[in-house]
Amino acid sequence: MKYILVSGGVISGIGKGVIASSTGLLLKTIGLKVSSIKIDPYMNVDAGTMAPTEHGEVFVLDDGGEVDLDLGNYERYLNIKLTRENNITTGKIYQHVIERERRGDYLGRTVQVVPHLTDAIQDWIERVARVPVDDTNEVPDVCIIELGGTVGDIENGPFIEAMRRLRRLAGKGNFLQIHVSLVPVVGEEQKTKPTQQTIRDVRIAGLSPDLIACRCIQPLRSSTTDKIAQFCQVELDQVVAVHDVSSMYHVPVLLENQGLICRLRNILELDALAISPSLSRKGREVWAGWKTLTLAQDRLLDSVSIALVGKYTNLHDSYLSVVKSLEHASMRCGRKLNLIWVDASYLEQQQSIQDSPAEFHKAWHEVCTADGILIPGGFGHRGTEGMIAAAKWARQNKIPFLGICLGMQLAVIEFARNVCNIPHASSDEFAEYCSDPVIISMPEIDKSGLGGTMRLGLRPTLFQAGSEWSKLRQLYGEKEEILERHRHRYEINPQYIDRLAEGGLEFIGKDDRGERMEILELRDHPWFVGVQFHPEYLSRVLHPSRPYLGFVAASAGVS
Repeated sequence: MKYILVSGGVISGIGKGVIASSTGLLLKTIGLKVSSIKIDPYMNVDAGTMAPTEHGEVFVLDDGGEVDLDLGNYERYLNIKLTRENNITTGKIYQHVIERERRGDYLGRTVQVVPHLTDAIQDWIERVARVPVDDTNEVPDVCIIELGGTVGDIENGPFIEAMRRLRRLAGKGNFLQIHVSLVPVVGEEQKTKPTQQTIRDVRIAGLSPDLIACRCIQPLRSSTTDKIAQFCQVELDQVVAVHDVSSMYHVPVLLENQGLICRLRNILELDALAISPSLSRKGREVWAGWKTLTLAQDRLLDSVSIALVGKYTNLHDSYLSVVKSLEHASMRCGRKLNLIWVDASYLEQQQSIQDSPAEFHKAWHEVCTADGILIPGGFGHRGTEGMIAAAKWARQNKIPFLGICLGMQLAVIEFARNVCNIPHASSDEFAEYCSDPVIISMPEIDKSGLGGTMRLGLRPTLFQAGSEWSKLRQLYGEKEEILERHRHRYEINPQYIDRLAEGGLEFIGKDDRGERMEILELRDHPWFVGVQFHPEYLSRVLHPSRPYLGFVAASAGVS
C-alpha cells in the first residue's frame, strides 16, 4: 500500500482538500486505484450535529455516514464511494479507544495517548485504506490521507505522531507527504517566511515533507520558488506552485503541467506496481473527458442564472454539493453558471419590508429575474415563509423550480395553501400543534437525540405506474427504480396525499414500501420538481445528477 499524506500550515482552509482530490485524480489517470481518508481534529464524533455555518455542509455517504465535506470532493473527483470509516475525528477515535478499554482489551494496562491512541489511528488507517472503493472491487493501490487543520494545532498532535509512525512502518518508497503552505502577497512582493516557518514546524513534529505545495493568489515567480527551495532545504522540483485559477476543476491540469505525476512516480516507485491495461485506458479516457469539459468553461459565452434561495447563504460552503451539482449540469449544458445567493428571510414581506426594505426589494428582484429557482435542504423555521413565497412565484410564473428535501416539503405547503385551499397548512417542524400538518415527523425517528437519528444513506425510490410522462423519469432513462442518498426527519403527511393529488400535485416517486413520498412533479410546467432525497451527493463532474441536469437545462432553454 502506498500512502500520500496531505497536511497544511499557516492557515486552515488553504485548499488541502482540492489538492488531495486533484492528486488522486492524476493517479487514476495512469490506471491506479485510489482511496481517501480525511482526518478531522475536532471532538465531534461526526459532522452530523454541526450547523452548516460552523463547518460547511454535512456530506452523506451510502452507508448513512454524516461526514466532512471534503469526502464529497474525493467522491466527485475520483468517482469512488466511501464509508463513514473514511472520516476519522478526534471524538471518533477517542470513543473507539475508550470502548476498547471498557471491554478490557488493554488487559489492565494504563491507556495513554502514546502508544494506544496513536496505534489505534495507525491501525484504523491501514485497515480502511485496503477497503475497495470503486467498481473494480479490488484493494486500492494508493490511499490519500488529508490531515485537517494546521500542523502545530494542539488537537493535531496525536495524528501527527501517528503519521510519523506510519511513515516509518510503510518504509521508503511507500509514503509521501505533500505539505500545503501559503505564500501571501504584500504590496508586490511574494512572502516566503510563512512557508519557511511551517516547514520548520513540520520537521520539529517529526515529519519531512517530500513536496511543498505553495498556494498563492498569483503564479509564483522563479525567484520565490528558488528562495523556498533554498531556505526549506529541498530541491526546486519539490516546490509545486498552486496559484488561484478560474475554476477548481483546473487544479488537476495545473498540477499535471508541473510534472506532478512524474514526481509521484519517482518518490513512490509507482512503476513497480502492476497496472491493469484496461484501467490505464479508462484513466486516459477520463482525463481526456475531464479536460475537454472543464477547460471549455472559460470559452462559454451563454450563461444561465440560478437563484439559490436558502437559509445559510452567508457561508457558501453550507451548500457546497448543491453548487458543484449546478456546475456539473451547467458544463454539460454548455452554459456559464451565474449563481445568485438569496437569503430567504429577505423575501418575507411582513418582517423585511419594515426592517430592511432595500434588501427585500433586492431579493425579490433577483428571484423574479432568475432563469431558475432552487430551494435546498435545511432545518428550522427561519426563512421558510420566504422560501414558500419563492416556490409560489416559480409555480405561478412557469419558472423552472427544483426543491431539495426541505425545498420539496415547502413546495407542498405552498401548493396546499394556495391551490388546495388549506390556508393553515404547515409542518410539525415549524408549528408543533398546527391544525393542518401536511409535513410530519417520521414515526421511526428517535427524538431523544440528534446525532445519527435521521433517515440517512442510500435508499430506493420507485417510479409509480402512469408516470411515464415525467420529464425527470425520462432523464433517469426510464428506470423503474433509482437509488439516491437521504438525510431528513420529516415527511409528507400521507393523510393529505389524496387532496394534494386532486389539486394536480403528482407524486411520481415513492419509497419501496409505497408509503413515503419521494418525488413530486407538475405536468403543466416547464420544470417543477421536488425530491425528498439529496441528488447532489451523487453528482459527478462527468456524470451530472439527473434532477440538477434537467433543472439547469430547463432554466437555460436547452432541450
